[in-house]
Amino acid sequence: MTTNPSAELLDNLLTLTGRTTAVREEVRVWSMSGVERVTFSDCSTAIFKYARKPFDSEDQALRLARTLGLPVPQVHASAVLDGWLGMFIEDLGPSVREADELDCVAAAVVLHGARTAPPLPVLDQERLRALPGRALEHLERLRKADRWQETDDVENALDRISRAAEARSAGATLAPFGWVHSEFHPTSLHIGRRGWRMLDFARAFTGPGLLDLASWHGTVEAPQPVRLRTLLERYVTAGGTPDALASRGGLAAESWALGWHRVWAVEWFMEQAVRWVDEPATDPTYLKVVRRHLDDVLHLLEV
Repeated sequence: MTTNPSAELLDNLLTLTGRTTAVREEVRVWSMSGVERVTFSDCSTAIFKYARKPFDSEDQALRLARTLGLPVPQVHASAVLDGWLGMFIEDLGPSVREADELDCVAAAVVLHGARTAPPLPVLDQERLRALPGRALEHLERLRKADRWQETDDVENALDRISRAAEARSAGATLAPFGWVHSEFHPTSLHIGRRGWRMLDFARAFTGPGLLDLASWHGTVEAPQPVRLRTLLERYVTAGGTPDALASRGGLAAESWALGWHRVWAVEWFMEQAVRWVDEPATDPTYLKVVRRHLDDVLHLLEV
């Protein structure tokens, strides 16, 4: 595991902003990133956020989003060190409440209505249907490392999804297609005294906006297509494109979105296991999540 260089990153950011000291207060810290509130000698504050690859370009995404008029916190300064990003960003203060479904659809309409941004990675139909194949490649690498050995069920499920992917991925570029937050949850919206802001753009890309709406309720519980259909209808009522309700890939919009969101999540979990986290001790946890998501995908995409 790469050594966390947050102290050195903080020093670099202090130098960039002409400051000498800051008191650190943890907000949320995990193995690949951290969020802290820092208080400077003049009693002003900022959020100090640091993250390792593949989350090390969020400063670019936030600056781009702000340039395009999206409501995101301002990046005051950023620096990169040994594959880690450090940022001072605007401190929005305490939230006044948790975001709800009305906040979700209002924010999604604004995000999906923004002009597309060429620097962002693209997830179009070709790349969407390649996801199960990429997951199979991750599985092969894990097996070669003498990990994930009793996983014929995972391989078979990914094979089935891969064979159906061309047909089921149809409609990927139907509107809304553009900015995708990709980690769009209630915690990704900050509702403060001065309005709302979108947070956590580390994995933003250009792709099917329905994936954002499919992610809102999380993936801990079983997918609920009826609940997502209601959210999609609210999205359209709030000003989102009516095409959000259109069937695609031979499936209802809600089943398509939930199914492909979980394919996307499976590939991401497996890439984390083999590339970014690469800790065999975490394999049982990752494998349990992957199996559960694959069961959901087989049902949702009807493969």
